[in-house]
Amino acid sequence: MNNIKPDIEIARSAKLKPIKDVLASIGVSDDLNVFSPIGHHIAKLDLDYIDQLKEKENNLVLVTAITPTPAGEGKTTTSIGLCDGLNKIGKKAIVCLREPSLGPSFGMKGGAAGGGYAQVLPMEQINLHFTGDLHAITSAHNLLSALIDNHIYWGNNLNIDVRRIVWRRVVDLNDRALRSINISLGGIANGFPRQDGFDITAVSEIMAVFCLSKNLKDLEEKIGNITIAYTKEKKPVYAKDLKAHKPIGVLLKDALKPNVVQTIENNPAIIHGGPFANIAHGCNSIIATKTAMKLSDYVVTEAGFGADLGAEKFLNIKCRKGNIRPKCAVIVATIRALKMHGGAQNNNLIKEDVEALNKGLPNLERHIKNIKKFGLEVVVAINHFNTDTKKEIRIVEDYCSKLGIKCNLCKHWEKGGQGAIELANNVVELCKNSVKKNFKFLYSDDISLWKKIETIAKEIYGASEVIADTKTREQLKKLEEEGFAKLPICVAKTQYSFSTDPDLKGAPTGHVLPIREVRLSSGAEFVVVICGSIMTMPGLPKVPAAESIKLNKNGEIEGLF
Repeated sequence: MNNIKPDIEIARSAKLKPIKDVLASIGVSDDLNVFSPIGHHIAKLDLDYIDQLKEKENNLVLVTAITPTPAGEGKTTTSIGLCDGLNKIGKKAIVCLREPSLGPSFGMKGGAAGGGYAQVLPMEQINLHFTGDLHAITSAHNLLSALIDNHIYWGNNLNIDVRRIVWRRVVDLNDRALRSINISLGGIANGFPRQDGFDITAVSEIMAVFCLSKNLKDLEEKIGNITIAYTKEKKPVYAKDLKAHKPIGVLLKDALKPNVVQTIENNPAIIHGGPFANIAHGCNSIIATKTAMKLSDYVVTEAGFGADLGAEKFLNIKCRKGNIRPKCAVIVATIRALKMHGGAQNNNLIKEDVEALNKGLPNLERHIKNIKKFGLEVVVAINHFNTDTKKEIRIVEDYCSKLGIKCNLCKHWEKGGQGAIELANNVVELCKNSVKKNFKFLYSDDISLWKKIETIAKEIYGASEVIADTKTREQLKKLEEEGFAKLPICVAKTQYSFSTDPDLKGAPTGHVLPIREVRLSSGAEFVVVICGSIMTMPGLPKVPAAESIKLNKNGEIEGLF
């Protein structure tokens, strides 16, 4: 393993197939009315073609993970490796992923196209501007912002209360300086001064609508239903009141077409949509997932961060909205991350530490039990690092065995699909034995918004109670009175802990979930509950990844991992 080339060298030395050949492998004909090629190795599938495809029984597999740490877990890498492993054993499989955001790419995380011999390609385009979808979503969101201020400037016929505009602007970068700003300064010609702010594009309600829409018509209707402000009489004002949904639909028409690329092993990958799971719902688009389900027998898809965030929202929000059901779930863990949950420090993870590992294993167990609450069977994938010792690996395997859970040591980073064959075989077995009627949501539509929040907090996070001030509680009641009582909940909180304290590792219980703010996403049809100190516009770290990203003397990109 020590002799393996760096990720970037592996990506550049891979032999990519023309995208038409990749599509042909899943039965998509070489017809320009079916797909639009973007260069040699990327294509967008036509929405009319997708509508004509017949739905069939498919094995949808959700890949999630333990609570993330700086040591890394590798959900994307494992998703890609599993897809390649399924194809290795003769199954027709497609992997569905989210589009990377420039914020993390130039901030802390780096690229999001996998690693080693489990990558999606062309890596550099995917990690940067790709097909321009995120730019289109950014522009669509900010068009709505411009229309709001323009309407106020020209007389404000809708009687919008400038103190109650709830639509913020977005940009696809981490920039803490934009969290709170004053706009329209400089005199009458520039409009009426007011306070505003920016979120990152991944948290935009346009992004959520984009990922939860069935088709272009549904997209326009959902955008029209976005609440942008309130009048002085506290009545809601919607995007459709500004006639904004039609021009926004025009901006997103091509972006809504799912993007097809390939893995290093030339298997198809669909990458579409990119909401974060800590401040949004964290799943790729329903259109992409359903398209893959029509074109293959197995679909591997990931949900962001740990199972308490991405998987919970995938199962309670995306599955509800898309009427889809996974057959099983894969929980990715690393020995390194488990040791961090047991108290080991990031600079001391290469040493064998049985004590820290044993202390960290309850985090994995909590995620396993949480997923099983949805009626799903689980397999654990140990994403292998060369510093893992045989003793440490055996401890994790024995722990899972005592829980009645299959566990596979996966070496897809080193060996590609070949290194995930055992995992693939276990996934096939779980899918074969899956009972559809066993799947269930964590909460019903009919309970109160507060009860839904409490259910997530207690059942998934292990919290003892939820706290909120009187204003927030009244806001939730008002939302119910306005007809939004049946909406699901999208909790925004730190990804680094089951609690709202990022330093509280492992599997804490008895903590309190403090609600700081509630935001209605009436277009996306969920209620966002912002907890703790989580920010919807992240900042850059002290040493951002951008400092290491550059062009070398050959004009090639370096540092984008």
